[in-house]
Amino acid sequence: MTDRRVSVFTRSSSKLIRFGVPLVVLAAGSFGAWAIVTNLGPVNAVHDPAFSAHTDACALTTLVQNGHNDMAFDQAFENGDTFFSAFLNALDGVGANVGQGKRFTRTPRADLAGVGEWANHVPARATGPNSESCANCHLPPHDGGGPSGSNAVRDPQHSGILSHFIERNTPHLHGPGAIQRLAEEMTETLQARRQAAIALVCANGGSVTVQLNAKGVNFGSLTVTRTGTNPCTTNVNTSNVVGVSSDLVVRPFQWKGTVAFIRDFNRGAAHNELGMQAVEITGDGVDGDFDGVADELSIGDMTALAVYVAGQPRPVTKVELNSLGLLTPPLTNAEILSIARGANRFNQVGCNGCHIPSLKLNNNTFSEPSQNPNYRDATFPAGQNPVARCVDPAFPVTFDLTKDIPENIVTLANGSTVHLGNFEADSAGRAIVRLFGDLKRHDMGPGLAETIDEEGTGASVFLTENLWGVGTTAPYMHDGRDSTLVEAIIEHGGEATASRNAFLALTVGQQSDLVAFLNNLVLFEPAP
Repeated sequence: MTDRRVSVFTRSSSKLIRFGVPLVVLAAGSFGAWAIVTNLGPVNAVHDPAFSAHTDACALTTLVQNGHNDMAFDQAFENGDTFFSAFLNALDGVGANVGQGKRFTRTPRADLAGVGEWANHVPARATGPNSESCANCHLPPHDGGGPSGSNAVRDPQHSGILSHFIERNTPHLHGPGAIQRLAEEMTETLQARRQAAIALVCANGGSVTVQLNAKGVNFGSLTVTRTGTNPCTTNVNTSNVVGVSSDLVVRPFQWKGTVAFIRDFNRGAAHNELGMQAVEITGDGVDGDFDGVADELSIGDMTALAVYVAGQPRPVTKVELNSLGLLTPPLTNAEILSIARGANRFNQVGCNGCHIPSLKLNNNTFSEPSQNPNYRDATFPAGQNPVARCVDPAFPVTFDLTKDIPENIVTLANGSTVHLGNFEADSAGRAIVRLFGDLKRHDMGPGLAETIDEEGTGASVFLTENLWGVGTTAPYMHDGRDSTLVEAIIEHGGEATASRNAFLALTVGQQSDLVAFLNNLVLFEPAP
């Protein structure tokens, strides 16, 4: 074996940071503290890292610059897939110093405040690390959801107070590229309305109030008042903006709707859940979680992972699979009729007010990095310039959501091929995103309120959960508290109280139809 790197080593250089000397991490003032296994020399002599196909961001950019975007997409997707499914080991840098010699924990450890211990990791972590692979929590089909036993227990305040801990259930990862694109277009619409109001009052004086509607979703209103001339100055009153932050950036990820783009979501999950720290959040050569390895994920790795996750297939329905002969056993006529009745009941009780069945894209191209500055880094969290590190919006890795999804391509019994991963397109070529959501935050009432307001958006406020795939993603709700769909419906309060009560007023048969409709919304993975 050659090119071995031991102790604290970097992925981009063979320069040893500690030159093979065992790294001993002791709690301040204590000689009895436990440290993570730190001299990786003997490990490195026998084992290999589980993930060695690190991606060079500049190589991807060069491919794009030379007109080979398809090759860049394929390479990025495959490398992202390799990382997502890999079961990582100590040489990769998986895990972190979580005390008593351990590198994984499901319990946040704010009590471990010694040098190099959990509470002092950089960046600060809210949970874990709790697993050695993305695939441990995102279960089949493809990158689906996880059971309640895989919940992430979080202590974002580093309080160490059990009643301040919160839990997050693992969501499925089908179709997130389309979700980000919807958010980008909605943000563009909302911010354009704000800018038009500013231009109007600058031209005419006074005040103007504008309604904030994007793709049929209402986010309240804002009022712009001119406060000065030559140059024009304005006051923008956002007190009546609802369901989105005052900057009008729609953030479609995390249960609280606080993360705007997939790359940001991924690096947070990699850090918190796996202990795999991206260079762009720690800085080059920095071992921020004291596990003996620096530069655990390259900037190219994060590009590849973002492309892979964005390129996941769309959810489907049982009715669609049945029509193609892909459902075993096939639906009976009674089941098909029940699903159809349930769709009508879903609308009748008002579930479609927030769980909007479908939204459409004007532009089907996903771009990493995004063409919208609100959905990419101006500067990486660790301070690097993305463009200088080959994450350049002028030369992004791109793909078409309606044509280029590489998975769920199925050959039917008649020999024809169906690309079930691709999003459907309407007659104008616009992608139809059947998400059953609105990408908006809603107050769900005191029954779902958490003991802390983690993000400052409200303890009882959550992003509408997109219902596509809900038929194969039990348990339900943000913390996996509900094992059945009826339980999840009953939990709804706050803005959803009327719809919940309308559901409870249905007959048992009508409720069963509605649940049959929801169970019809599934994830799909072809048989091997």
